[in-house]
Amino acid sequence: MSKLHTRPLAAADHELIDAAERVIQQNYAYGWHHVGAAVRTSSGSIFTGIHLEANVGRIAVCAEAVALGKALTAGERELEAVVAVAHPHPHEEGGCWVVAPCGMCRELISDYAADAEVIIPYQSKTAVCSMLDLLPEKYS
Repeated sequence: MSKLHTRPLAAADHELIDAAERVIQQNYAYGWHHVGAAVRTSSGSIFTGIHLEANVGRIAVCAEAVALGKALTAGERELEAVVAVAHPHPHEEGGCWVVAPCGMCRELISDYAADAEVIIPYQSKTAVCSMLDLLPEKYS
């Protein structure tokens, strides 16, 4: 696997992570909602969403999809950046941590924002990379 081209976090990236952490901290429910996401648009607006667990696992909806849907519903079409964070379960120590988007979210985000940046954990730190670096040879 080739090495990702990343950049360090900027102030706007920290703001996006904070928004994702806030939404999941406010809405965490063990077994139901454990991931929060935030999307920043080119207008500077931030939209958040939470993971929607379901009793039938195949119909669960990722937090990134919810945040993306909120941005699109508000009429925003130029998405700049996306981040998702996981909330610790009651038996886990520490605070929220950044998680990489799953394969389905990578496809979805790239369909709507191929030029977007994604904040991910990478080589023991948090970094920013391009969406298409996470999804080489995208299906189309």
